[in-house]
Amino acid sequence: MNRGLWSTLACAALLLAGCTSGGGQYTDGEVHQELVRLRQMLNRSPALPDGFSDKAQPAWKPPFAAGSRACRAILQATSGHAPPRAIMAQAAVTYEGDLLGELAAVGLASYTGGEADWHMRDLGKALDGCASLASGSGTSLPMRDLPLPVLGDGVDGAVARQARGRLNGYPYALNLMLVRSGDTIISIVHTGLSKVDSKRTQQLARSFLK
Repeated sequence: MNRGLWSTLACAALLLAGCTSGGGQYTDGEVHQELVRLRQMLNRSPALPDGFSDKAQPAWKPPFAAGSRACRAILQATSGHAPPRAIMAQAAVTYEGDLLGELAAVGLASYTGGEADWHMRDLGKALDGCASLASGSGTSLPMRDLPLPVLGDGVDGAVARQARGRLNGYPYALNLMLVRSGDTIISIVHTGLSKVDSKRTQQLARSFLK
């Protein structure tokens, strides 16, 4: 896959003596291995729900301005700009579904020093504090609870919410799920017109836990 599709962040410079970012220290070799691992997770033809293309596209860009700082933090995590403290590497892509307006944005971010747990709790608070993803002329995307499924083994925490409303006058729906598996946070945005199947959102999350 063209590396231009990947949004990755390690350190600003990789020094032979090691790279430090908040919660941990790691070498350039370790950073490279982690980048390879994240790329493989997204590029190994994951078991996506039926109808999704396995050809990864560039990281998702929200088609609206976030309604608040809390909402912005959540959307950034899914579009290749995860919280930077103690981050080791990250990658983000988008998969197209076969339903009208259906997209799945997936962001992966790995952390050192146990910081993934801290970031997950912080992002969970931001998600709770995001009352409306966006509002304005012809746009209203209030957030509401999305029942959490049992995702299975490998899950150390998960939060989810959904938005239903209108975007620029047209029906728009979005499911958002954050899952922590060890030192990795998986961020998923699943979009569609007027309705998004929560079971397909759950299947998307499971695709990246294997």
